[in-house]
Amino acid sequence: MTRMVCAALALTIALAAAPAWAGPFEDGQTAYKTGKYDEAARLFRLAAEQGLAQAQLYLGVLYAKGQGVPQDYPEALRWYRLAAEQGDASAQLNVGFAYHSGQGVPQDYPEALRWYRLAADQGQASAQFNLGLMYAKGQGVPQDDREALRWFRLAADQGHAGAQLYLGVAYLSGQGVPQDYPEALRWFRLAADQGHAGAQFSLGLMYAKGQGVPQDYVQAHLWANLAAAQGNEDAAKLRDLLAPFMTPAQVAEAQALAREWKPGGDKP
Repeated sequence: MTRMVCAALALTIALAAAPAWAGPFEDGQTAYKTGKYDEAARLFRLAAEQGLAQAQLYLGVLYAKGQGVPQDYPEALRWYRLAAEQGDASAQLNVGFAYHSGQGVPQDYPEALRWYRLAADQGQASAQFNLGLMYAKGQGVPQDDREALRWFRLAADQGHAGAQLYLGVAYLSGQGVPQDYPEALRWFRLAADQGHAGAQFSLGLMYAKGQGVPQDYVQAHLWANLAAAQGNEDAAKLRDLLAPFMTPAQVAEAQALAREWKPGGDKP
């Protein structure tokens, strides 16, 4: 399975409550949303230098992405840390990611774990997921499938698609939990309904094999086709393997379902 580590770098700048004295921050949000990154960086800096944690976080994001400022991972980390030390969970996630990946700082799993835990304890879903990954892989801690699943479940219950996928894999394989195909199918479907290609492929495979559900080539083709459209090569192979065992009408039905599909809910 491909490495999945979440950071808040894809952060969507949305209007958020800010102290009354943080006018530059609000103006910076507006500038960012309209693609005026130079102006956003200037305004975020004004608010960040006054100690506003959200502005420090967003200025760090700009440095990490090279938007409005030269890309500079150590400088991004400096601003993240300032916000993280004020308790901002997204900033704590980003500090953890920096240490986890060695981005702007030497790789340090125990330090990554410490920052992820601070964010995860505040309910930050991506931090909970990343903490689960570290327990699953034994990075900075003894490998522990049960502890990994505990964190994955916390994130999955908040709608984190990657965590839902990992829970599905655990129930499919019986790793850390009793093997349970219907439960695997449930978690795969939750992630697949959000558009997660890996989960869509896994769901298609379960329909193809009849695991936890009656065998259904139309549904298998549908989910494999959706994942293949996102570049999942294994899903494309599954879709093409299924086609010779289906009637033209079944293939047409599956293709029509794929065209009509829209993302659904994200939580159990």
